[in-house]
Amino acid sequence: MHFDLADLRLFIHIGESPSLTQGARRAFLSPAAASARIKALESQLDTRLLYRDSRGVELTPAGQRLLKHARLIMRQVDYLKSEFTQYGTDSAGHIRIFANTTAVTEFLPEVLAGFLAKRPGVTVDLQERLSRDIVRGVLDGSTDMGIIAGPVEAAGLQVMHFSTDRLVLVVAVGHVLAGPKQPVTLKQTLAFQHIGLHEGSTLLSFLRDHVERLGQNLSLRIQVSSFEAICRMVEAGVGIGIIPESAALRHSRTMELEIIELDEPWAIRERSILVRELDALPGTVRALIATLMPEVAVEGVPSVAAPS
Repeated sequence: MHFDLADLRLFIHIGESPSLTQGARRAFLSPAAASARIKALESQLDTRLLYRDSRGVELTPAGQRLLKHARLIMRQVDYLKSEFTQYGTDSAGHIRIFANTTAVTEFLPEVLAGFLAKRPGVTVDLQERLSRDIVRGVLDGSTDMGIIAGPVEAAGLQVMHFSTDRLVLVVAVGHVLAGPKQPVTLKQTLAFQHIGLHEGSTLLSFLRDHVERLGQNLSLRIQVSSFEAICRMVEAGVGIGIIPESAALRHSRTMELEIIELDEPWAIRERSILVRELDALPGTVRALIATLMPEVAVEGVPSVAAPS
């Protein structure tokens, strides 16, 4: 059985697009040419890969399986090209990262700024995703690496812990919960209106799951796009918020905030990097991991100083 890499890349484009026409456009083919290639691929595999109707295309179960394998194959091809680039093993290439809210908004921008400044030939696609989507993306090869907080249960992945943070409650100065500054439970905070992150953020999804386990609802007065915005709303007395301690400490330097410990076992958040196989990653990805984890020896990558 012979697979044309161009056909596999075309299939990925179509599988990630709402229509065959858009997928063909991404592959720089006419819809007719793309349709003919997909039909030839279906004939070779002797199975149907797409459901076609007036609304677009949808992958069949066989198509879903092929998409998973095609992504892995093309990712390895891209890795091979990256390893033999004229710029060297870690000076050029493309990295895709799926990460949680804290990573995307708090520490990765600074880390990536220093990393990319030293490597003009490297590009990065950083996407905020829910924890389950981060795990799935690493497993099916749609991302090079994932950054997640909390426990990870996923067979077939390498999980590398690189830092620890905790979730805390931030309230305005003089708030009733700030009295003796005793730790509070999530249930105690539910008597007050919360300031939350935008829909789709990992932290909001995480908190809602724990509130539902208590059989209660999370009362959101307003949703904003960053931890800084949450703190500004809290400072103004609009509501209270649960955010990572690192963000709370940083914003408390310029805002009037009270930081209160959460008396919950899940408040401690272990940050981890997820990959399928570290040694199989291209030099650019391994160099980024070495930047995030300077204390860990990554084969083929020189040690680097810890990010500030």
